[in-house]
Amino acid sequence: MEEWRKVYAEHEKLGKKAVLFIMTDDTKNCDDVSDYLVTTYPEFKDAVLTIHTNNNGEISESDSKKSKEELELLRKESNQIDSWQSPYKVIVSVLMLKEGWDVRNVTTIVGLRAYAAKSDILPEQTLGRGLRRMYLGADATEYVSVVGTDAFMNFVSSIQSEGVELEHKPMGAGTAPKTPIIIEVDNENTKKNLDILDIEIPVLTPRIYREYKNLEALNPASFGTQKIPFKQFSEAEKREIVFKDITTGEINHTTLLDSDTVTDYRSVIGYFAQVIMKDMRLVSGYDVLYGKVKTFITENLFDVTVDIDDLNTLRNLSELDATKTIIETFKKKINELTVQDKGSAEIRDTIKLKQTRPFIVKDQGFLVPQKSLFNKIVGDSHLELLFASFLEKCPDVTAYAKNYFLVHFNIDYVNSDGEISSYYPDFFVKTNPNEIVIVETKGLEDLDVPLKMARLMRWCADINAAQKKINFDFVFVEEEEFERYKPNTFSELMKIFRKYK
Repeated sequence: MEEWRKVYAEHEKLGKKAVLFIMTDDTKNCDDVSDYLVTTYPEFKDAVLTIHTNNNGEISESDSKKSKEELELLRKESNQIDSWQSPYKVIVSVLMLKEGWDVRNVTTIVGLRAYAAKSDILPEQTLGRGLRRMYLGADATEYVSVVGTDAFMNFVSSIQSEGVELEHKPMGAGTAPKTPIIIEVDNENTKKNLDILDIEIPVLTPRIYREYKNLEALNPASFGTQKIPFKQFSEAEKREIVFKDITTGEINHTTLLDSDTVTDYRSVIGYFAQVIMKDMRLVSGYDVLYGKVKTFITENLFDVTVDIDDLNTLRNLSELDATKTIIETFKKKINELTVQDKGSAEIRDTIKLKQTRPFIVKDQGFLVPQKSLFNKIVGDSHLELLFASFLEKCPDVTAYAKNYFLVHFNIDYVNSDGEISSYYPDFFVKTNPNEIVIVETKGLEDLDVPLKMARLMRWCADINAAQKKINFDFVFVEEEEFERYKPNTFSELMKIFRKYK
């Protein structure tokens, strides 16, 4: 009960109902347990679903007192217990349910069975309902708590052979709930003034956009790519032509030829055109792009002008260098042709951190902050936790927050591949009601860092031009320099760290 109560409250914040599942050894004990729950715990009044099952784990129809309609209703109620429309929070059953029970929200399992006799029910079947993920697509560790008789727990331990991780953790009053890490606005912390800790971030209209001009403007002769040596392959090598994905190495397109086959280059050029269109999300212009690819291959790809009908040319095209050059060159040139900067931006909305809904994150290190309205600051790296700890100690920091993905703040920019991408800075820091600094922390720099910083500087300029209430600035914090200089205040940090300014 203590375990279920704790996780129920936590999952409720995320809109999920935690379900308690109790297995007994016979129908009499099943009814006795149900009666005990209802009479002992007020929250279980009209919330316990009692199900008698047969030896196969299916809802028993042997009870003559129950009509066919009642049995169908019982099946329906057991399948809908995850829903908030269902009044039930607990299922008490003789065996686990097998018949199409697609329930994901079982968080606590109690086994009141001796399991003295050998059973054909495998451990993964018995506990499988509790091992189903509640949060599909979320990168978070989920838990199911299992308690029971000694014999039952020995039985449960055998599930480790199926690859499931089991660990012993303290239970009961005074222990933390066994749930994924939940990030939420710290409304229950009376020591925090959330109005002061709140940070408002204006949302600008995008500056970067695509304008799909006529692909006729592509000029293969001006691409300027390094030409590839044209190889001469044997007759045997020419008969098997395999095109592989340039990133994964997986075979995407195969052309098998025999001596009687008429060489057809069209499907090969078509393959390249389709890959480029798919990667660039082009919905039209295939005919034009097809012609441009054909011209590029014939006149500009190799160190000699080639005959597109020649089987040796097709074999050369299946080489990774040729495939990569064709696809990447066209993507780059199409980006150069279509990616545009509007030159200005306007404020269209505002993000208030205080309105962030609770969400879960993967199990990792975190800091419990005093200067942030969030209950936890999770560190995606050691540097982030180190930096959050530094902000906590800074006398000139009023409030700060990690820019979690679910805050929904990002800035559009053009990445090193020429694509439009989204950049998520690491922290917001408020030094006073009229000054907010966007912080990027980094251990090792990659090719996109200078591009992100240039875009962030432009974003701050656009914000400050669009409004005068709050001044926005940015700072880039490199791990090596942060540990070397060890600033004592945030203003000191701003003076030291001037890269990309």
